[in-house]
Order: sequence, then structure tokens, then C-alpha cells
Amino acid sequence: MNVSSKVRECFVSAKRDEDKGSKHKGLLFVGIDQKKAEAHIQKAKTNLEICELYKQKRLDYKIPEEWFYTMYYCALAILAKFGVESRSQKCTALFLRYVKKERLIEYNDEFIDRIMVYREKEETTDVDEREKARYGSSVRSVEIMQKYDAMMEVCKRCITQCEELVFSEQGVSVPREVMG
Repeated sequence: MNVSSKVRECFVSAKRDEDKGSKHKGLLFVGIDQKKAEAHIQKAKTNLEICELYKQKRLDYKIPEEWFYTMYYCALAILAKFGVESRSQKCTALFLRYVKKERLIEYNDEFIDRIMVYREKEETTDVDEREKARYGSSVRSVEIMQKYDAMMEVCKRCITQCEELVFSEQGVSVPREVMG
């Protein structure tokens, strides 16, 4: 199934859930919300501040979660710019991949790849790193501290690119072909 079909399925299943009175687990067009987009960016920035606190306290296991959610909040900010609500990490990443493929946005593949959810064991992303740190037994991690500076830079680049998109005057809209 190609990416546009997968994104379409995210919209169709969300609409079906909503029509049944259930909470959806997909993508729903709710209307462009610039304030919500900006709030997601602020939340992403706050996450980076939290990383510094965790580093000072040597609560290393909490840091990968903050890195992941920093990038995920940036993704949600971009979706809000399009007027899309997501209740699925997979659908969020698929939507970003789709709008990038369609040249509706310029966004680094690395940021999309890092929030992607895969079922196959050999495919790992920051989702897996977050879960490994969160559910593992260690509080401190040499591995996490070794990549701390590099990951903080990745997150800062992600926020910067997200801000460029969200604060751009360029109008965006969800192509009808995927809205179901």
C-alpha cells in the first residue's frame, strides 16, 4: 500500500470512529489552528529544557522520551497548520511523509523517520529508544549521555525547521484525495 493510501485510511478510519461516537485513532480534519501549532512548538521547546534538568539530576532514562516528544510535538504543530488532528503516531508520521512527497512542505526526512512507528523488529527508530529507556531497569545510561549533545542538536534543528513551516505565510491545505 502506498503512502497516500495509508494516509487516506488514517482519515477514513478516524471519520468512521467519530461517526460511531468513538474516539478516533487516526487523522481528522478539524480546521487550521495557528495558535495550537504555536503551542505545540512551545511545548517542544519546553521538552528541551526538561532534558537539561534530567541531565543535571542524572535521570538519563527520561531523556530519550523528551527527545522523541520534542520531535513529535513539532510534527503535531505542522499537522495543526494543515488543520489536522492526530491520535496516532503512525498516522502522524505518514501524513508528514505524504505532504513532503507531494512537495507541500520542506521537512527533513530524518525528523519523520525518528517518529515513525514500525512493526518489524529490524526497523528501529527513536520510538524504540524511548521505550527501551523508559521500560528498562536503568536510571543512568552511558549510551544516552554519549549521544546527548548530538540529539539535542537534532531536536533544535527540528524545532527550527518546524517554526519555519508554521510561521510561514504560505497557505497549506490537505489534498482531497486523502481525506476520504
